[in-house]
Amino acid sequence: MSHTAHIPSHRKPRRSASKTALRAGVAGGVLSTIAVAGAAGPAQAEPVAQTIEMPTITAGLSTSVAASAQATQAVALDLETQATEDAAAATAAKTAKKAKAEAVRKAEARKKAEAAAEAKAQEAAERASRSAERTTLSASTGSSDSASSSSSSSSSSSSATGSAASVVAFAQSQVGDAYVSGGTGPNSWDCSGLVQAAFRTVGVDLPRVSQSQSTAGTQVSLDNLQPGDILYWGGAGSAYHVGIYVGGGQFVGAQNSSTGVVQKSLDYDPPSGAVRVL
Repeated sequence: MSHTAHIPSHRKPRRSASKTALRAGVAGGVLSTIAVAGAAGPAQAEPVAQTIEMPTITAGLSTSVAASAQATQAVALDLETQATEDAAAATAAKTAKKAKAEAVRKAEARKKAEAAAEAKAQEAAERASRSAERTTLSASTGSSDSASSSSSSSSSSSSATGSAASVVAFAQSQVGDAYVSGGTGPNSWDCSGLVQAAFRTVGVDLPRVSQSQSTAGTQVSLDNLQPGDILYWGGAGSAYHVGIYVGGGQFVGAQNSSTGVVQKSLDYDPPSGAVRVL
């Protein structure tokens, strides 16, 4: 036996033909894949643009949107109509309330006017009654004072004319009314209030107080009096009382709270002076 018989051989064992073929095939496939990839590399460098068509849904959507818009418009129209009706109702209610208030005010004013007219008519009737009573009393008593008063009334009626007659008539119609300080009628007077009211019946607007009325016209002598002259007591410009001369030596004046409005002889309370306005 050779001395090298037990030394392993360093030669590689032979591969079988089948394994060699398999490995060659795998390697060939890999190389082929690499070659294909290399060949396709430059062509794939450009980006590929591809359009994807989506299904069309706008037709159904537009129909729904249109229906919704119509419904919204209908609701808005209903709300606007309701608001208009509410505003009209509120305006009508306000107008009706105002008309009712105006009707009530007019009714109250008419009622007051009727009451005032009735009171005025009653007052006129009372004055006529008082005048008739005074006339009857004068005729029945036959006293000298009553006769003088009656005579003076006739004298004043016959001598007073025009505006003076109206002033005298007004003053005499107030005889019997009450005296109240500051009174201006129609049933109570103070002296200057009565004189002012009497002259107002003929359109003459006199001052309100005695002091001013005593200088409101031309100063005249007490010996030259005419019906309608204003008599005053005290100084001209500082008078404390006034009255109206009615003729026949008589005057009418709102004297005091005890006597009221009276017609008296000048001798009853001689005046200080007189002024003529008419």
